[in-house]
Amino acid sequence: MTKKINLLANLKSDFASGLVVFLVALPLCLGIALASGAPLFSGIISGVVGGIVVGYLSQSHLSVSGPAAGLTAIVLTAITDLGAFNIFLLAVLLAGVFQLVLGFIKSGSISNYFPTNVIEGMLAGIGVIIFLKQIPHAFGYDPDYEGDMSFFQPDGQNTFSEIFSVLNHVQLGSIVITIISLFILIVWNKIEILKKLKLVPPALVAVIISLLLNEYFIVSGSSLAITKAHLVSLPVPTSVEEFKGIIVLPDFSAITNQKVWIVALTIAVVASIETLLCIEAADRMDVQKRYTNTNVELKAQGIGNIISALLGGLPMTSVVVRTTANNTAGAKSKMSAIIHGVLLLVSVILIPIVLNKIPLATLAAVLLLVGYKLANPKTIKHFWDKGKYQFIPFIATFAAVVFTDLLKGVLLGMIISILFVLKGNMQRAYLFRKEEYQDGDVIHIDLAQEVSFLNKAAIKTTLNSIPENSKVIINAADTVYIAHDVLDLINEFKKIRAKENNIKVKLVGFKKAYDLLNTGEEEKHVFVEHK
Repeated sequence: MTKKINLLANLKSDFASGLVVFLVALPLCLGIALASGAPLFSGIISGVVGGIVVGYLSQSHLSVSGPAAGLTAIVLTAITDLGAFNIFLLAVLLAGVFQLVLGFIKSGSISNYFPTNVIEGMLAGIGVIIFLKQIPHAFGYDPDYEGDMSFFQPDGQNTFSEIFSVLNHVQLGSIVITIISLFILIVWNKIEILKKLKLVPPALVAVIISLLLNEYFIVSGSSLAITKAHLVSLPVPTSVEEFKGIIVLPDFSAITNQKVWIVALTIAVVASIETLLCIEAADRMDVQKRYTNTNVELKAQGIGNIISALLGGLPMTSVVVRTTANNTAGAKSKMSAIIHGVLLLVSVILIPIVLNKIPLATLAAVLLLVGYKLANPKTIKHFWDKGKYQFIPFIATFAAVVFTDLLKGVLLGMIISILFVLKGNMQRAYLFRKEEYQDGDVIHIDLAQEVSFLNKAAIKTTLNSIPENSKVIINAADTVYIAHDVLDLINEFKKIRAKENNIKVKLVGFKKAYDLLNTGEEEKHVFVEHK
């Protein structure tokens, strides 16, 4: 039975963190919609549904859902290929249905197989991307949209060349705003009196002060004034008809279009994998060490995508950037995600003109700190100290995420981790040692705690190398599992090769396995009892 959660129990901290996530999410929703070739409000709709609907249905305490940068290329290509946005919305709706099915067949359990070092490498890589991508915005250079996480950008630049381009496009007003915002964000929680104002997050203070300061620059005619090109740019409907036009319905007449189903399946798979990765990362961030039911999460995401499609919104996933911002701001429960969704909805309806006065530089300052905390150098040292088998998958994932994308980075890290597991299994399946006695050589083979089919080749090579007229002791005293393939191998060695070569074989600690080796009975798994 699921424990009922009181969503209002931590309202002070959750409201403050919800405000911060709202400020971070607003430009990201717009930027991702722009990059996807979709109506700008489709990103906002996805953010609202991700916050309110998925936030309520999810069991995750920290994750925040919304339009994801990882889906932009898929969305852009799909809208172009399908020929109309409303046909694409049908694909999003079907993707939501697929995710519901994945949740019901318990596909979320695959997240249990993501290694810790790969997840941490992914987070560190995303942290570096966030940090590097915000440097141009911090200096007032904004050709790249907020929310872009790709190394190679649509404008032909890459993450590093974009930073060097800043030197030719420095905007002094943006630098001033960034410095003041960073000062507020860093110092706010270090002053005891200000720390007690939990309902007033430093990010909100930084936004208000930077907004007022830029308004002063504009009124006074200062050269530091930040122009419209460097401010949040939210479309402002001027009539009821324009508001009605925001809602776009899926075109159900395209249900027989094969391309729609292919796009739906692609979105469902990619969105589900990104969500599971983010949930795993969110659970690792949680200081209370609460764990999320990933099958429930897939169902929540499915329902969210269905509703988003019916309202004209983009597909969504659980998003690492917003989730990290949520955790950094001190969120205690999923109420924070719900509040961020409500604030998105209310603000775009009631105060779009005010939102459009927020300098992108102050939001860049918020994300600079988020990125730094994710990519803290201490994390790299931590995995370095753990040895090469932990560090290499970590650093490979880290580098691949930075230079390619999240999914490719995680895939590379997983492949390297699996190769290390295979190598480790082959090396640690047994201990081969040889001792000299007066009556001849005694060869000891001590089996490990678990001996799987992966160890068969190494054990076979060892048994084949045992010389004639030897004495062999195969010790399974510490073993709790032996694969049937390995038992067959030992059985064949004992009954055939050992007799042919006058090798005396003694089995220690097998018991039930000993009977199997002597009778040749068939059994799928043998659990060995200690002698």
